[in-house]
Amino acid sequence: MPISSGIQAPDFSLPDENNTTRRLSDFRGWSVVLYFYPKDDTPGCTTEACNFRDDYSAFINADIVILGVSPDSSQSHLKFKEKYSLLFPLLADIGHKVCEQYEVWGPKKFMGREHEGVLRTTFLIDKSGRIARVFENVRPAEHSAEVLAAVKTL
Repeated sequence: MPISSGIQAPDFSLPDENNTTRRLSDFRGWSVVLYFYPKDDTPGCTTEACNFRDDYSAFINADIVILGVSPDSSQSHLKFKEKYSLLFPLLADIGHKVCEQYEVWGPKKFMGREHEGVLRTTFLIDKSGRIARVFENVRPAEHSAEVLAAVKTL
């Protein structure tokens, strides 16, 4: 179960697709959509990322930054970002330390087999750095619209 709303979002430092270090604290003063996803260029993750891309201007107009996080490498993120013209940073959590910090790394089932991986989860973080909302068991196709609707409550 991921960390809950109402608390200060844990700060972190991760490289993006260009190996530029990004810190959550760099975005104070902005609201942040911090979404954790399992793997670049897979069906559900591509749907989710492309929907955030398609709604990007609505997020920016609401002073909201989008940050995607997965255990993939910066090089993988760069290919994924270029292939789908993604407009927001993708952060490489190799070793899944930040996933564990946000409690979104855990047991998953795929084709009857259990393994450890990213539990698709999104955190809506307010301008002061507090977690305003947590979205668990995200459905990729509807998720961007769901987050946009929740933005109105910030």
